Amino acid sequence: MSGNTATHEVTPTARTAATRGRAPFSQSRAARELGLKRSEFDLAVHLGHIRTRPAEAGGGRHVDRAEVERLRGQEGFPEMLRQRVATVGTREGSAIMEVAAARFTRLARLGLLVPVTFHLNRYRAVVWRYLADELVEFAADAKNAPLLNRPLPETLRSQLDTGLDLRPRNWRGRHLGFLLCQAADPWERAGVVASLLDPVQISEILTDPYERSHLSRFRPPPPAHGAPGSPAAHLTERITTAQDPDEIDLLRTDLARSVREARAHRPAPRPASRHPDPHPGQDPHRQPDAHPHSVRHRRPPAPRHCDRPRPSENPRPSENPRRSHRLLGRLLRRTT
Repeated sequence: MSGNTATHEVTPTARTAATRGRAPFSQSRAARELGLKRSEFDLAVHLGHIRTRPAEAGGGRHVDRAEVERLRGQEGFPEMLRQRVATVGTREGSAIMEVAAARFTRLARLGLLVPVTFHLNRYRAVVWRYLADELVEFAADAKNAPLLNRPLPETLRSQLDTGLDLRPRNWRGRHLGFLLCQAADPWERAGVVASLLDPVQISEILTDPYERSHLSRFRPPPPAHGAPGSPAAHLTERITTAQDPDEIDLLRTDLARSVREARAHRPAPRPASRHPDPHPGQDPHRQPDAHPHSVRHRRPPAPRHCDRPRPSENPRPSENPRRSHRLLGRLLRRTT
């Protein structure tokens, strides 16, 4: 090969420009391209590490090829991306923070450690998962040292004695923030808020059935755990639905405000009438005004007298002509 041969290195900028006009990836395909499990990919999207956009034809969200190339071009890919979405349970989390598992659970119940996801084990027990990076940051903060290696204050212990457990509520608040970041349409934002309320609360705010039906199209489905109607599904529904009165009041207020904004942006569709009114603005139950010259279809008037002859005046049917002539001839012969 001669020494004059020129070689061209494909830079990330050129690679991004080459992929800009190509079709985007589905979320499953993007997860494979990035070497992530689907659960890791979904969490990365919620945390804002992966940018998605609504599909042009509807049916979910897509990831641009340029976004995949951007992530691939980051330093430490893919280990750094996996580390950002790494989650741990109670045992691993307590090891990271160098505390006992019981203390770790108390801190989580007090709301000091916020779970990022959950699942149910085979015994239908809730297993909360936490971001490993957040636990490292919590343990490294000098302000949190008394909570890790000293007895908890009396006020916190008394709250735990009453059965306080803020893990479900903190997860709902975090999940709500994830979904609102992806909602662009006002009705979609209202549907996100409604997803944390039970149907009774929603029906009290949206009394119009057409608005409730339209809103249900934008409600994101809850995490799937167990078959519909199973004990696992009921437990998941309880976790994903607001339970505390103050939390319900806050969500109801947010839903009412979101629905007002959605109405102003685009009213909920309503079915069109199959039989349009030929005289709009008139009362359909009002009888038409009588007018002497108006043309109306009506029955002809009944005759006052019957033209049919009376039975006594009804003539008898005529005799046979031949028979009449014979009788007449016979009478004439007798008379002669």
